[in-house]
Amino acid sequence: METKRYSHVIVVGIDGAGGFFEQADTPHFDRIFANGAKTFQALASNPTISAECWGSMLLGVGPEVHKLTNEIVSNQPYPTDSVFPTVFRRIRAVYPEAVLGSFCDWDPISRGIAEDGLGITKETAPDTKLTPKICDYVRQQKPDFLFIQFDSVDGAGHRFGYGSPDYLKRIHEVDALLGDVYSAAQDAGILDETLFMTIADHGGTRPETGGGSHGGWTDAEKYVMFAAAGRNVCSGEIGDMNIRDLAAIILYAFGLDIPAIDEAGWTAQIPAGLFADEALPCYRDLSHLTGAAPRISKVQHTSQPV
Repeated sequence: METKRYSHVIVVGIDGAGGFFEQADTPHFDRIFANGAKTFQALASNPTISAECWGSMLLGVGPEVHKLTNEIVSNQPYPTDSVFPTVFRRIRAVYPEAVLGSFCDWDPISRGIAEDGLGITKETAPDTKLTPKICDYVRQQKPDFLFIQFDSVDGAGHRFGYGSPDYLKRIHEVDALLGDVYSAAQDAGILDETLFMTIADHGGTRPETGGGSHGGWTDAEKYVMFAAAGRNVCSGEIGDMNIRDLAAIILYAFGLDIPAIDEAGWTAQIPAGLFADEALPCYRDLSHLTGAAPRISKVQHTSQPV
């Protein structure tokens, strides 16, 4: 274990946003990450479904390893003795006094992925009602690690189609919530010691007939945005990245050991162009694990139930 690089890590996950932040009016995102690192082509997990993707981010392993599905995380807690612990459990093991929070509109993340018995503060509510609770929590508790998930962008994608005007409008509205969370960290006086990140789990399609879907492997479904701001974060575009890399980034921020890459287990790593740290190993191409070449679209298959 190394010394903590950050005292606080805040992740704002925006379900279903894909890479569409690049097309939307997002003044808060633009301001927060103006000097940060970002990409709109991070690779989602395959299939591009919420449980598979959020599970990959918090566990550092792919869906073929963690085997979580929407049905599983909606109906049973994640095992507290799994050989693949979440980042919550990894942080708690080393920092027993750490303040941990999981505030998610889609509650199965908190109930079916984040382990029980770790003293994690868990809250659920629709995005706009959840945000004031998040901001109060940040100002009052100054959490070491806070994971947030907003769900309404995905709802707009299913209803209107991903990339549609109404969908992009909802991204604009959730961008304001992102700004509120960032302001709360400023108010709490922790921003200088915080790695602040936002990420999407998947995108989706926009059929001519109406509402969109996801679960397939088209560009609109598999490419997502990721952005980071913090004191040793580079300014500019990030290189190749998979969403499961979020787990390695969180461990790096806390100075925790990052497991060795094992194609049957941990496969998260630090993307090039994210941190100003020459000691980081080169990024390995693990695209063969997705079941599809990362830069070649395939015909969309029917989405699984979401």
